[in-house]
Amino acid sequence: MGTSQKTLEAYLQESSALHRHLCPRQVLGVRMGMWAAELLDLNLPQTDKRLLTIVETDGCFADGVAVATNCWVGRRTMRVEDYGKIAATFVDTQTGRAVRVIPCSTARQEAHTYAPEARNRWEAMLLGYQRLPVTALLTAQEVALVTPVAAIVSRAGHRVNCARCGEEIINEREVIQQGVILCRSCAGDSYYRPVETATAVPSLP
Repeated sequence: MGTSQKTLEAYLQESSALHRHLCPRQVLGVRMGMWAAELLDLNLPQTDKRLLTIVETDGCFADGVAVATNCWVGRRTMRVEDYGKIAATFVDTQTGRAVRVIPCSTARQEAHTYAPEARNRWEAMLLGYQRLPVTALLTAQEVALVTPVAAIVSRAGHRVNCARCGEEIINEREVIQQGVILCRSCAGDSYYRPVETATAVPSLP
């Protein structure tokens, strides 16, 4: 059975150090990561790159997950698919097993029961999320990725240039249209658009 190699308190200290405070979403992220160790029978935080984590929002929650799993965007073991949800999918890249974990719909209400000394709703969640039994706090579902793990991770050292803008594309993220290599932006899937700057007209004397 996989285990988390640190205590919840130790993980929360690490997560709060990144933000200079501790919040309920960090607690959720850490506990999701710790539960992933059991669900996928892995020892976490990992020392290699076997686990791939896909989080569905950014911010404090993602850092909580990262601390508990040692999956990071910079190590290419974490992906952010911004659905605006406190949810994460944990993928064992060796076996292909994937589980998606979300908070139970009743977790906010139940948190008050486990933190009777809380002075407000926020503090009740902060304390209660640490104390709730995991099955009362979180729920998990086994899932299959739409994009294969190999395509998500890609091949190191693969580089091509976009035939339209000339920019380099790494990690096999190019798009082929009618036999032409394009970056996603030039292929029409862009999150930005160029701003055309009008040529300044010199002032008349």
